[in-house]
Amino acid sequence: MQDKYITVTQLTKYIKFRFDNDENLGHIFLRGEISNFKAHSRGHYYFTLKDETSRINAVMFSSSVSKCKFLPQDGMKVLVTGKVTVYEATGGYQIYVNTMTEDGIGNLYIAFEQLKEKLAKEGLFDPARKKTIPRYPETIGIITAPTGAAIRDILSTLKRRWPLARAILFPSLVQGASAAPDIIRQIKVASTYPLDLLIVGRGGGSIEDMWCFNDEMVARTLASCPIPTISAVGHEIDFTIADFVADLRAPTPTGAIEMGVPHQNDVLQLIEQIEKRLEKSIFHQLEVENEYLHQLTDRYILKNPLSMYEIKEQKFDHLLDRLSLGMGQLIDIRKARLAKSIDTYLFTHPERLYMEKEKELAHVLKTLQQQSTLTLEHFTNPYNQVLSKLETLNPLLTMKRGYSITRREGEVITSSKQVKKDDILDITLADGSITSKVV
Repeated sequence: MQDKYITVTQLTKYIKFRFDNDENLGHIFLRGEISNFKAHSRGHYYFTLKDETSRINAVMFSSSVSKCKFLPQDGMKVLVTGKVTVYEATGGYQIYVNTMTEDGIGNLYIAFEQLKEKLAKEGLFDPARKKTIPRYPETIGIITAPTGAAIRDILSTLKRRWPLARAILFPSLVQGASAAPDIIRQIKVASTYPLDLLIVGRGGGSIEDMWCFNDEMVARTLASCPIPTISAVGHEIDFTIADFVADLRAPTPTGAIEMGVPHQNDVLQLIEQIEKRLEKSIFHQLEVENEYLHQLTDRYILKNPLSMYEIKEQKFDHLLDRLSLGMGQLIDIRKARLAKSIDTYLFTHPERLYMEKEKELAHVLKTLQQQSTLTLEHFTNPYNQVLSKLETLNPLLTMKRGYSITRREGEVITSSKQVKKDDILDITLADGSITSKVV
């Protein structure tokens, strides 16, 4: 009975034998997109070939790599030939690639990478500029084709997860040459609506079908949109420029709704939790306040309110006694000060103050008179000296002693040589003047 069981190695060898002897798998022509590409240090290429729904591991040994005319990169569409076999170590099947050429889509991939690099340098992919997706959006705009699985999946998922939100469809072409301008126009139209969230996308397809979401103007318009945006183009393995520019990238249109809105059950659970925490908080606060109320009601002052009055009454009496004592002491001090003032000679003999002031005044007047005399003498003596000098030099005193002043036509004559016969002279004497003629 035990002889019927075989080992895993035996099974894998058998499957490999069947693969290796199948003519259809011995030389196969395959079209696909490269992903997970790795160039080994020994010169071999390891990568995955995929399409919309499936993928297969691929190996290209260095002997075949030398015949390849380009360096493969992730996202490239290629045509390969080779054989499909089983890798015994893992039990997985894979293709050993003999030749590989670029598919026509390779040019699109190059254009994609060039535009991606250009916009990245401009900062359009910078996380710092991306807007936050609202937690509970009320109005959601959707830019996609009005027919097809994408819009149906979005609306059905929205209804199931968050029926409170209102969806507005902005129908647009999502494939073909006219799709990019139509998407741009609808983004601008949607920007005029009071939306909380805008979803832009479509279902899966080939890279040509989704190429409108790699358009540069679509990317720039989406980046400048004032509404938080989610890009939902194709399947999870598909990436477009719109995915990098949008505020959030969803793997599928359905995933956009799942990422953009909460589930009503989660919200209800959250509300229930908040309600429980609120109820617990209120009860706790009531307990605290109730305990405080009990502490207040247990206080001695509330149980014996008259005691507070008695304490205040006693304190008032004490203050009143202090006030009376203080007022009596102040009156006694004032009385003593008054009696002392009355006993002074100012009140007993007021004439003494007058006599003292009179003596002080007489002394001041005498002192003032003496100072005035001294001051007058001080200024009079120099004056008399100057006056005496002036008297000595006064020409009138000289003329009284017999001298005169002789003038001719106003000119003083000091010599006989200055006059001649018949000159008229004016002679000034001490008591008058005379006129004479020279003979």
